[in-house]
Amino acid sequence: MNQSDYPLSEVPTRARKGLLSTSAVLLGFTFFTATMWAGGSLGQAFPIGQLLWIILIGNLLLGTYAAALAYIACKSGLNSVLMGRFCFGEKGSKLSDFILGFTQIGWYAWGTATIALVLVRTTGMPEWLEIPLMVLFGFGFCITAMIGYKGMDWLSRVAVPAMMLFILISLFTGLVDVRGFTGLSQQTPTESMGVAAAITIIIGTFISGGTQATNWSRFAKTPKIAVIATLAAFFVGNGLMVLTGALGTMIYQQADIVDVLIAQGFVTIAVLMLFLNIWTTQDNTIYNFAVAGCNLLRTEKRRLVTVAGAAIGTVLAVGGMYNLLIPFLVLLGTFIPPMGGVIMADFWLKHKGCYPALDIAQLPDFNRRGLAAYALGAGAAYVSPLLPPLVGVAVAAGSYAMLLRLNHATLSDTLPSPAKQ
Repeated sequence: MNQSDYPLSEVPTRARKGLLSTSAVLLGFTFFTATMWAGGSLGQAFPIGQLLWIILIGNLLLGTYAAALAYIACKSGLNSVLMGRFCFGEKGSKLSDFILGFTQIGWYAWGTATIALVLVRTTGMPEWLEIPLMVLFGFGFCITAMIGYKGMDWLSRVAVPAMMLFILISLFTGLVDVRGFTGLSQQTPTESMGVAAAITIIIGTFISGGTQATNWSRFAKTPKIAVIATLAAFFVGNGLMVLTGALGTMIYQQADIVDVLIAQGFVTIAVLMLFLNIWTTQDNTIYNFAVAGCNLLRTEKRRLVTVAGAAIGTVLAVGGMYNLLIPFLVLLGTFIPPMGGVIMADFWLKHKGCYPALDIAQLPDFNRRGLAAYALGAGAAYVSPLLPPLVGVAVAAGSYAMLLRLNHATLSDTLPSPAKQ
């Protein structure tokens, strides 16, 4: 655990990683149970032909958004919370630190509760073990995150190929059981859902992760590697998770791959899949929290913040976070994406595709234009009946572009005095 993983600075050239390493970590992040649950809701509402197009479009939009941020992250060596200093200001960026950190700790709590409850249900353990297991996993899953990028890389290189194999085994078995695509085409929807709502669900399940995937794409050796690895994770990987959940629901009335594997008779594989699936996302999630926390507190003690975050997540898990997934997804889809819109507009329009070095940059305490654009984007996403995440990104980016053209006293930024620096 000697490496700090540069929580408050750019990733230097010597620490950059190749395509295999970057892709493994990002794919491990997107292989997540909650995404399959979202896919399950789609599987109940659409015939297979329409479903495949919806999954393709939704994940292409999600992947494009995440890849755009990945390009900026690799070019600058910065993650989203450090980029937030440029578009929100030194003190204003604490808003993004808090929101991004809060959402990630919510996911960590949900994952910690999920594995404990599913493991008890799957193995027949007594119910009183649920809370002790939450405590065990709540602190156990943060170990690779404490090590840092290298720890998550090691885990993902083993876990991602194994999970891919388990998923393919399950999908092949399911297609055999349902008599192939002929049988799938005969399935009739049991629920009603609009196409726009379905695409919103797909994007909303992981757009928070896409915004913070810059924590790893900034380690890529080249922008091309960052973009390819991010698309592999958020277009292909996340799309596979949605499809797996949808097909599981259509064939077995179970969205979770663990329940499907048990229904297919693969109990041992199901337990292994449960551990690998949750762990590879949990360590990424708590790492995200730690990075946001380090920027919020301006501390290099990433490992200490990681443990503190794991403790908070464990308390939330014991307190019932498991039952709050749907409103939590709505929260993510509304308030996270506009940050990415402001970051992209700030990088390309104000800084012309090149940030100055963070340690010498003269930044205001509050970037009023960035904060106002974020507020407008979040408000638009909240009231929009159609594709709120995309509306939030577009309005935030467009508002920032327009505000950059205005020269008004209320929008001017005041640099901190030398004494304050």
